[in-house]
Amino acid sequence: MPGHSPQYRGRFAPSPTGPLHLGSLIAALASYLDARHAGGAWLVRMEDLDPPREEAGAAQRILHSLRCHGLCWDGEVLWQGTRAAAYREALDRLAADGHLFHCDCTRALLGPGGACAGRCAPRQDQVRAPYATRVQVPADCRIRFQDLLQDARDEPLGSQFPDFVVKRKDGLDAYQLAVVVDDAFQGITHIVRGSDLLDSTPRQVFLQQLLGYPIPAYGHLPVITNQQGQKFSKQNHAPAIDDQQPVVNLRRALRFLHQPAPPSELDSAAALLDFATRHWAPARIPRAMAVAASSLGLQE
Repeated sequence: MPGHSPQYRGRFAPSPTGPLHLGSLIAALASYLDARHAGGAWLVRMEDLDPPREEAGAAQRILHSLRCHGLCWDGEVLWQGTRAAAYREALDRLAADGHLFHCDCTRALLGPGGACAGRCAPRQDQVRAPYATRVQVPADCRIRFQDLLQDARDEPLGSQFPDFVVKRKDGLDAYQLAVVVDDAFQGITHIVRGSDLLDSTPRQVFLQQLLGYPIPAYGHLPVITNQQGQKFSKQNHAPAIDDQQPVVNLRRALRFLHQPAPPSELDSAAALLDFATRHWAPARIPRAMAVAASSLGLQE
């Protein structure tokens, strides 16, 4: 394994709402290989921000699955559930700069994209708890970035998301802000993840700009879909990967990513990962938002 490059720090950040499935293994593997091929560090962060949705024991099961598949991370796991003070500090900075407002809209009152869209910002003295805290996006705001695995992006954030939540009405820290704060805290330079998170990226870049944080490079993989065209997910009952078959699972994930096939005699996770790291070819990954499992002969 080459020495770590100070120019590359990647990460995998699962939510502990259930065990790893093939889709999440694909995302973990791609981010791991991209980091290791570059001689970089690969970190794991547990996004335990939403206790009502979390499954007891899921976090440890996810970490166990990663180890079983040879996906060993650098340093300690960062648990978002311990980071409330850091998120509060970021909120205070945004508030001091005049970027935030409180919103007591019910779900029925919200507009497209879940936006308050001007209802609450002008009436802050009338907003009553419980309320969410939202960041205001200028109407003409556009976010441009070169996706590492898709086409160049030019997103009209101001019209798509004229505002979005950074602190939830139930008092929980919101995903968009927490991710941005922790990526900066961990010095993340490259983020390789599923295309299901592509619409989050402009919001995260916007927050990075407001907070003066470095902006990582982003690459979005196609997600794997089932026979109904649904993304493999815990909500869609994607089966957990079998930790007793790491070689089978890794070969399937590599096939989905259109990577060079490891020789058949490689029969351990470590050997497969060594081969896949040396032959990592992100240009071979399909430039698509989704790919059906059935099109590659992969089981659901």
